Amino acid sequence: MRTLVLGVGNPLMSDDGVGQRLLAELASLQPPLTGVDYVDAGTLSFLLLPRIEDCAALLVLDAARLGGAHGEVREFSGAGMDEFLKSASCSVHEIGLRDLLDAARLTETLPAWRALVGVQPDRVDWGDTLSPPVAATLPAAVALARGILERWQRDVAP
Repeated sequence: MRTLVLGVGNPLMSDDGVGQRLLAELASLQPPLTGVDYVDAGTLSFLLLPRIEDCAALLVLDAARLGGAHGEVREFSGAGMDEFLKSASCSVHEIGLRDLLDAARLTETLPAWRALVGVQPDRVDWGDTLSPPVAATLPAAVALARGILERWQRDVAP
């Protein structure tokens, strides 16, 4: 099963760069997982659509407006992810993840297995470091993301 992991955000905007930080830490874990591609998606673009169309599973790592405490980490999977993305205020990006997934839905290539690991930002302003509450949640968010990938691999194993 081809799995695509997207790290979303702008690392020059403090906590908005949490997706790339999670991506780097997740990709460095041992042992590596087979069939998993790790892609720095920046602030998203429709150029990512072919990558999404070619995968069976999609995991997105991003700062998200969860309405909770700074650094809160949450998983949204399948229909729960779709429902969360319907909120116009869930993302700080101009081209949203919802737009990309809607395009994949229109071409009937929406990955059946999809999840978002979102982290509530504290600070989205110029700066290349994460705020302390967001930085403190990196280990838990990486563990959650790795658990999702391992679960997906177990569920499709022969």
